[in-house]
Amino acid sequence: MEVKEFLIDEETIMLDAMQQLNNVAKKVLFVMRDGIFTAAITDGDIRRWILKKGNLEAKVKEIANYNPKYIFEEDKSKAREFMMEHSIEALPILDNEKNIISVVLWNDKEVESRRNLDVPVVIMAGGFGKRLYPYTKILPKPLIPIGEIPIVEHIINRFKRNGCDQFYLVVNHKKNMIKAYFNEIEKTYKVDYVDEDKPLGTGGGLSLLKGKIGSTFILSNCDILIEEDYEKIYEYHKKENNLITMVCSLKKIKIPYGVIEISETGEIESMKEKPELSFFTNTGMYIVEPKIIEELEDDKPIGFPDIIEQYKAKGEKIGIYPISENSWMDMGQLDEMEEMRRRLERDE
Repeated sequence: MEVKEFLIDEETIMLDAMQQLNNVAKKVLFVMRDGIFTAAITDGDIRRWILKKGNLEAKVKEIANYNPKYIFEEDKSKAREFMMEHSIEALPILDNEKNIISVVLWNDKEVESRRNLDVPVVIMAGGFGKRLYPYTKILPKPLIPIGEIPIVEHIINRFKRNGCDQFYLVVNHKKNMIKAYFNEIEKTYKVDYVDEDKPLGTGGGLSLLKGKIGSTFILSNCDILIEEDYEKIYEYHKKENNLITMVCSLKKIKIPYGVIEISETGEIESMKEKPELSFFTNTGMYIVEPKIIEELEDDKPIGFPDIIEQYKAKGEKIGIYPISENSWMDMGQLDEMEEMRRRLERDE
């Protein structure tokens, strides 16, 4: 990867920095002022800014760390030790004039092998998948293939890579097909099934897990993929002492029309030609404390967002963990499913 891909001007807005971080996929960029290396900005810096300020149009210079980590070329042999000590994935190597001449990257496999997120994962796999008809007339939504394996196996594989070994699938529609699939494949993790006798929504099915989960767990819909460090999300949830942490993705939508704002006198106040809106949306993945399960009413259909609203009304702490748009893939509709397939074929 070339050095220039890591460089960003301090006058760049945060939305563009998030896009560049996605492209680099190493969680850090090196900030330039008039062509000189002066700071660094990480996905964590941006996340903290969003949670504190919420301003997506802020400039990099408002967020960046102006005491960045680096080493000089003569000390390059110590780079690995330095990166481990400071928990960083990319380290700039400078010449004597403090120009970045190369970037040392941590070996992805070494980083991956240290992940040990040993928490149970609940996957809501009982829906009818009406938006994916006619595929779901034949297959349950979790078994719709994306490439060579079904979507639910993609989801499980990502959690497995992060250290998770215990999975609970809440099943209903065509549940025997789902059970048959996992009974036949070779796997290095444990799958338990929770049978819904009637549809209980994205939250109600959790009541069937009473007595089975007594620790913090991850809840996921069965039609999404999140490309993030799950352990980092979990640690944030625990540090903030949240009851529930919702993973939210940036979403940008370009309005295909000119937008007119009208004044109180009926005159045109402003005109924006095809503006782009940016906002955060619920991905369908959550970190959840076990008391949610125990306090759910039995046999009552409810969506998980409705559960969140109920606890918010009681004053419980509900947090969000923001991720970039490219970190979330959703196959809830046919066009999105095809986009997910294209991305996975390209990346894997």
